[in-house]
Amino acid sequence: MIPLLDWGKFTTDRAGFLAELGQAVRGPGFFLLENHTVPEALRARIFEMADAFFSQPIAEKRALSILNTPHYRGWAAEGDESLDDSSAMVDRKESFNIGFDLTPDDPRVLRGEPFRGVNVWPQIDGFRETALAYFDAALALGVDIHRAFAADMGLEAEHFTPAFKDPLAALRLLHYPPGSGAQNEIGAGAHTDYGAITLLMTDGEAGLQVKPRGGDWTDVPHVPGAYVVNIGDCLMRWTNDIYVSTPHRVLPPKRKRRSVAFFVEAHPDTVVAALPGTGEPKYPPVRAADYLQSRLDATYAPKAAP
Repeated sequence: MIPLLDWGKFTTDRAGFLAELGQAVRGPGFFLLENHTVPEALRARIFEMADAFFSQPIAEKRALSILNTPHYRGWAAEGDESLDDSSAMVDRKESFNIGFDLTPDDPRVLRGEPFRGVNVWPQIDGFRETALAYFDAALALGVDIHRAFAADMGLEAEHFTPAFKDPLAALRLLHYPPGSGAQNEIGAGAHTDYGAITLLMTDGEAGLQVKPRGGDWTDVPHVPGAYVVNIGDCLMRWTNDIYVSTPHRVLPPKRKRRSVAFFVEAHPDTVVAALPGTGEPKYPPVRAADYLQSRLDATYAPKAAP
């Protein structure tokens, strides 16, 4: 149900690749992508940095709490987030969040623009450099994939590219502890992603499931080195529901589970409106920043105990 696509075919067999891509984004809304451009050594290094961070004492992590900044940067502890906004369950995971990197004297930071804050960094050798290198490599791949989307939609190759300059994109390092067996426990609640696409790299530990339209929860297979790519809500709106943003969740794993998620989001001022040639718009136009804020407000809203 989750197809495996070879990114190299976009160059060597464009028509064949686009046929496979078109089926994936209109069907399950998920696909695996191998033979991509993010180096293996960099992928290994970002997992090493994640392990180093999450193994720190809670007091050191809490000093970088995401709750201390309005810009969603830093550490989210177990229970800080609830991705399923229809449920009282909170996610049993912790994460570390990195956004588009700006300096404290950047005019956008000084003006207090939403999502235009500075990153916070742990005192771990190589952490900042590795995270920013990974951010740049994943963003470049995400923009390239949008060139394939443009071709699939019959648009000019660079149609989407300007939208991803100085983006809202976010890098999240994720750690799920082993399941405790408690009733109603969840690693990450059922949700759809907020932005354009997500590029997810996992350590192979099972837990991620998708729920295709009209189907049952289905395990996402692991292919070493391949990204799990899924369509987010903003791209579904952009394509006027031609592409599908599919609900997914993470079950409590048997062993600890680690993953690295890169959320490809547009520039804050990008107006997400139905693409030309997609018919009568199903959604009103919305600024990317406004839509993201509405979704994050639900994620971090306090929840009553189940």
